[in-house]
Formats: sequence, C-alpha cells, structure tokens
Amino acid sequence: MPRLNADTPVLHPDCTVSNCRFGRYVEIGQGSRLLNSEIGDYSYCDRYADIANTTVGKFANIASFARIGPTDHPMQRASLHHFLYRSADYWDDAEDDSAFFAHRAGRRAHIGHDTWIGHGAVIRPEVCVGDGAVVAAGAVVTRDVPPYMIVAGMPARPLRERFPAPVAERLITLAWWNWDHARLRAALADFRSLDIEAFLEKHDG
Repeated sequence: MPRLNADTPVLHPDCTVSNCRFGRYVEIGQGSRLLNSEIGDYSYCDRYADIANTTVGKFANIASFARIGPTDHPMQRASLHHFLYRSADYWDDAEDDSAFFAHRAGRRAHIGHDTWIGHGAVIRPEVCVGDGAVVAAGAVVTRDVPPYMIVAGMPARPLRERFPAPVAERLITLAWWNWDHARLRAALADFRSLDIEAFLEKHDG
C-alpha cells in the first residue's frame, strides 16, 4: 500500500473522478467512480465504490462496491431512458437536458465523520448518515441514519446504538476528527487501548 500524505490523494488504478475535492490523507480504491463529490480528511473507499453527488466527512470508511447517491431516472415521464436527458448522444441537432443534470447533482447525500459503510451498501440521494454510524453490508439506506446508530437490511432499519446516547453526545462534542495530525499521533495509543469511557474521561476534560 502506498504511503498516504496530506497533499495528494492516493488514487489506485482505473479510477474515474470528475468534479471532486479531496481532503488530506485520502485513498480511493481501484476502479472506483466518483462524481460531484467531496471526500473529507482521512476518508477512504475500497475497490469499485461508486459515489456521486455526495459530501463525505472525515475518517469515513467506505467498503468495496458501496454505492452512494445513485442517480435516478425520470419516472414521471413517458420513458425512463436516458435518451431524454443525454439526447446529444443520439441526435446531432439535440442538446442534453441541463436542467435534469442540475437537479440530479443537487440531490446530495451526506456521510458523517467516523462512519463505516459496509460492502455493497446503497445509500440513496438526499440521505444523511450521521457521525459514527455504521451501515451493514448489503443494506439499502432510504432514510436518515442517526449518529452512532447501526443499521441493516433492505430497506435499512436500526439494529442498535453503537454507543449509548450520552456517550455518543460526548463524542460528538469532543469531535476528535477535527484534531490535527500531531494530536492524533499523540493519542494513538489511547485510541488503540482505552475503552470508550476511559478515552472520553482522558480527552474530553
């Protein structure tokens, strides 16, 4: 694995990236496709993720084959087919439907800090996955996910809280994901060894 750095994201082979912004220490897995998205510091996606029209927070963990912000077809029209909006691909005298593409790009998904999006999960446009939440492999998320909630299923439903609400609130207040690189390094042993109550006791005072 290449060494990550603050200046340039690591893009593995065969990625397709259009109109995206990347934070520090970002890694994009092989064959992934990203469109109109922002990827926060330290976040990564594994192989063949498909992320469109999405804002991803810091320290997000996105597994292989996840799809976030999948695009829709115009179900209210006489046809679903993309000849309606990619018209220039079919006729020399027709233009693409710019209003359709603008509407699609505006339906943003939001992925919070320190989230885990499981293998093959699908997160619909305009859905917000809260800080610290976990989306199980294969889940289809059609509604907002509260912070520090674990969801699973098709459609996704809450399984349990990752931490009790008071602990989750303390973590959100602590917002360790905003610490600088040196402070993260200094706390690395605590991240590795302390249980959550001890970690909060030491660091949120």
